[in-house]
Amino acid sequence: MNRSSFTKLCCMLKSEGGLKGTRYMEVDEQVAISLHLLAHHVKNRTIQFRFKRSGETISRHFSLFLNVVIHLQNVLFENPEPITAGSIDWRWKWFKNCLGALDGTHIKVRVPTEDRPRYRTRKGEIATNVLAACSQNMQFTYVLSGWEGSAADSRVLRDAITRENGLKVSHGLLINFSKYPKYFTVF
Repeated sequence: MNRSSFTKLCCMLKSEGGLKGTRYMEVDEQVAISLHLLAHHVKNRTIQFRFKRSGETISRHFSLFLNVVIHLQNVLFENPEPITAGSIDWRWKWFKNCLGALDGTHIKVRVPTEDRPRYRTRKGEIATNVLAACSQNMQFTYVLSGWEGSAADSRVLRDAITRENGLKVSHGLLINFSKYPKYFTVF
């Protein structure tokens, strides 16, 4: 994330989300700590050392940050628009009324030794299985992470569909990708 994006995010969280600085920690530091925790999946103790703050302070500000992000979900997340019949983008013109593309990927992770067998993929890497959907503008509209690497894609998809606030798939918009093998590789 560049400085301009970081500044815009901080301003949005302040003005629209109500995130406030405290006597000892400004909003930009709260956001930096929270983004570092999310991006690097490190322990509280690591953040304590890096930012010279107590564990309780980090935990409290991270919770405030998450509450503001959840409060702003309608602002931060966009609803996808279906692909029109007159689409001129060669990658999408065959998929009339589709909302986007759905795919799974494996992301390498570090896990405790006792959990490694569950996270080992069929290629022998330690990874987590992530399901993501994106709109035609290449913006993520849904992400489900946390499944162990050994989990089958169909199991992850079934979990995403059956969650209370999970992935919603309209039965009228399903596509048989076997009809379009040449175009499926674009995604």
